Amino acid sequence: MNTLKTTFLLGLLTVILVLAGGAIGGRGGMTFALIMAIGMNFVSYWFSDKIVLAMYGAQPVTEREYPEFYGMVRQLATHAALPMPKVYVIPSDTPNAFATGRNPEHAAVAATTGILRILSRDELTGVMAHELAHVKNRDILISTIAATVAGAITYLAHMAQWTAIFGGGRDRDDEGGGLLSVLVMAIVAPLAAMLIQMAISRSREFEADKGGASFSGNPLYLAGALRKLEMANRQIPMEANPATAHMFIVNPLTGGGLMSLFSTHPPIEERIKRLEAMVMVSGSRV
Repeated sequence: MNTLKTTFLLGLLTVILVLAGGAIGGRGGMTFALIMAIGMNFVSYWFSDKIVLAMYGAQPVTEREYPEFYGMVRQLATHAALPMPKVYVIPSDTPNAFATGRNPEHAAVAATTGILRILSRDELTGVMAHELAHVKNRDILISTIAATVAGAITYLAHMAQWTAIFGGGRDRDDEGGGLLSVLVMAIVAPLAAMLIQMAISRSREFEADKGGASFSGNPLYLAGALRKLEMANRQIPMEANPATAHMFIVNPLTGGGLMSLFSTHPPIEERIKRLEAMVMVSGSRV
């Protein structure tokens, strides 16, 4: 269901790109914006592991340094039929974790010292299984595609602003367009693209929860971890870059109400509810 939702949302993003391109910049403008967005996001995709790991001061670790944690990741990777990822530890008291890398052969998982300290072995197993599910599902690629299309729409909106400044929309009046329609599209399209991009991110989190529960062998491992992580992240917030917030196991940024529409993560309560429902369906027990 989450995969179908992701496919639908990516398709909807593409439709918005085509409509915005036709209304704002025509075929040429849309092509230019898409090329610009691809160029910007290609660098992020290809070097995502190096960029985000350096951003948070992540340090590579060996099995000798962290035998239990490293061995856990290796066992989960074997169970998930994945190559062994590189393992990193982030020196931060805020408990969190993420996975990165352009494909399973170039993947890395990172956990903060805070999460290694507060979670039990079972809970940490649930978290790392979730991260490996992101690797298995190639969610870095999916998020990059979404960011590329959304970025192209944003470039088109910027083009529309310049069009408005220099009166470029006047020559469209005879075609039923005009400056007003360009401005409306310039405002609505980027907002819609952002909402859809965030919805895609939330959908991938649900899918990673499901895959992680399968890899770990018990959905309650992750459910218990999420309860602890939500509380701990409120007490010890992380200074995270909003551009990388979607990568973490729990959202390092705060916000509720209408801001939840722009959140990269589903509500923790909903994630826990779905994980517990998996236990009821499968009849598994801790």
